[in-house]
Amino acid sequence: MYSLSMMKLERTGLQFRLVYFFIFFSFGSLFPLLSVFLRNDAGLSGTQIGTIISLSPVVMIFIQPFWGIVSDATQRPRFVLTLTLCLTGLTALLYLLVDTYFLFIIVALLSAFFQSAIVPVSDSLSLSYVQRSGENYGSIRLYGALGFSAAVLVAGWFADQFGIHVIFYLFAFILIFVSLLSFRLPEESQQMKINMREGSRTLLKMPRFILIIAATFCVFGPVLANNFYFGIYLEETGATLTGIGVAFLLAAGSEAPFMKVAHNFIGRLGLVNVLLFASIVSAFRWGIYIFEPPLFIVYVTTIMQGISVGLYVPAALQYVRELAPQEVRSTAVSLYSAAGNGFGNWFCAFSAGFIIEFLGVSSLYILFAFLTVLGTCFIIMIYRLDKVVIK
Repeated sequence: MYSLSMMKLERTGLQFRLVYFFIFFSFGSLFPLLSVFLRNDAGLSGTQIGTIISLSPVVMIFIQPFWGIVSDATQRPRFVLTLTLCLTGLTALLYLLVDTYFLFIIVALLSAFFQSAIVPVSDSLSLSYVQRSGENYGSIRLYGALGFSAAVLVAGWFADQFGIHVIFYLFAFILIFVSLLSFRLPEESQQMKINMREGSRTLLKMPRFILIIAATFCVFGPVLANNFYFGIYLEETGATLTGIGVAFLLAAGSEAPFMKVAHNFIGRLGLVNVLLFASIVSAFRWGIYIFEPPLFIVYVTTIMQGISVGLYVPAALQYVRELAPQEVRSTAVSLYSAAGNGFGNWFCAFSAGFIIEFLGVSSLYILFAFLTVLGTCFIIMIYRLDKVVIK
């Protein structure tokens, strides 16, 4: 027989799942088609598109700590999340009101400023809930992948029917809606003291940590940047906007089942072997795209993203946590996130703009394949160092 407190915890867990689902639904409705809008409707060059898209990860690297300080200082992370959800949605509508490259940069910076709070603050709230309830954080975060994969199909269909401008209205509407849901989350946060300077010194003396950071930069940076440019590649291959949505649905949707079974893979093969397998699959996918295969082959190979992302992310995070001393684990995770989500994403997104403009979109995957092969080499070096440590 359920107690009242257990029922309340279950209801809170459902609220978190819905919040994650709709947050990433909003992301999936805009970001995969943003480059298509900037190229076809705004008339920007590849270099200009690359600059605009690469602003977001750079801003997030430097602004995320600011929102953490605000949440801790005010002790109102729920209010911070609700406010930034609304403001992110509203600022995105400014894309429809500007018509010059300089103003697009201003809008991108403003949107990224507010957006940088959304994921870390929602993670802070959910981690506090997980500690109290004993739930699995991964089973909650999984709903973000489901939301993203559902959104790309819906947004692609709407864009085909009503014009690509509709993605901004959909993005804003969903974020405002989810802000209402977030206001009902429990008002608590998990405060973690992170001494970045001392922690970094400790970690940077560890060769395997440096290698996993370098590998994540090389392997995960292309995956994140591809989310912005894959729409252009698909369009040139002959896909409609709805078809672009289908491709992203297959790619993002395949991540969820692999994330769910990642623990079993890790238990059987080991962390480094899983990382190696995921990076090889990712490199093979980019290599296929270099040769501009038929659209059908592109659709089929999108499922490789489920393997490369669904297995690499949990394995890399677990490896970082197990490798780092307990007193600097928070710092280790922060540096790991900055390597892939921040600098890796920025470098690939920025470089991609130049490549698309001067060499063509298929040449982009030469860079992605090269970096991923390099990242695979770093993982092989980790494997060999692990063998030495075990001996």
